[in-house]
Amino acid sequence: MPPAAAPAAGRAAAAKAAGPKAVDGPKAVDKETTAGILFGIGAYGLWGLLPLYFFVLMPAGAVEIVANRVVWSLLFCALLITVTRAWSALAAALRNRAVFGTLALAALLIAVNWLTYTYGVTTGQAVEASLGYFINPLVSVLLGVFVLKEKLRPLQWTAVGIGFVAVGVLTYSYGKLPWIALTLALSFGLYGFVKKRVGPRVDAVTSLTVESMVLAPFAAATMVYLAAAGTATLTTQGPGHFWLLLASGVITAVPLLFFGASARRLPLTTIGLLQYFAPVLQFILALVVFREAMTLDRWIGFGVVWIALLVLTVDMLRTARKTSVARRRSKAALKSS
Repeated sequence: MPPAAAPAAGRAAAAKAAGPKAVDGPKAVDKETTAGILFGIGAYGLWGLLPLYFFVLMPAGAVEIVANRVVWSLLFCALLITVTRAWSALAAALRNRAVFGTLALAALLIAVNWLTYTYGVTTGQAVEASLGYFINPLVSVLLGVFVLKEKLRPLQWTAVGIGFVAVGVLTYSYGKLPWIALTLALSFGLYGFVKKRVGPRVDAVTSLTVESMVLAPFAAATMVYLAAAGTATLTTQGPGHFWLLLASGVITAVPLLFFGASARRLPLTTIGLLQYFAPVLQFILALVVFREAMTLDRWIGFGVVWIALLVLTVDMLRTARKTSVARRRSKAALKSS
């Protein structure tokens, strides 16, 4: 064999040997991406359909629904931890003061979020509740400025400015600040910020378990109080209502698990696009199923919000593309050197 042919033959042999793997690699990536998208659609789809669940739970009020949601979530999570043998992870989270303190704060924020959202849906204000999750990305951007001292890009500032205009239009339309929407957006934005401080140290099930443990004493006391006052519906509306309330644990945990599975497989840009699926479903349900009124000025306000989100999405996609190009160039430079 000539000396010059040896490397070429070696490369050919290597390519032949690596052929199946080279084919399997992209296929494996495609499968992971597809699974991530399906999990994401499942998570946000279930969150988007929550108003239907609250609707069939009537005459239970927001406080009773949330109290049951906390208690049965804790029991369901305990079952999951037992099945997956993850008690050591839970014990580690409880022993770590920083982690426990952060999750306790997260629990308070999500309690405010759940109560506000359930109240909005059960009192005929599901449209405004959906608005809260539409403007949540804008609130998250502002939290980045004021809490993390991040510098916004021009398009982000534009989106935030348009968002303020939208809130002004909707305030005029409602005759008051849309407090349900603002409370939902702020509480969920802060919840996400607090959970990021924990990071990957705590998995989704352990996190929800700790948060439920923090809230469980208050939730249980609330259930006892409602029962003593004769206003609890858990055992007074028939077996169907009883089992529907018990199912709140599963209904709370499953979307969270789907979201965790999706987040591990997809880039943040894709997650950012999928998140709009939930408020879109909520908005459609409010109009089509619950027959809530939408005046012209409210349509204008929502339209301005959607323009702000479009600007924010364009900025997100542009930034992701620039980052991807920069990474490819960096890898190419490393290979050439």
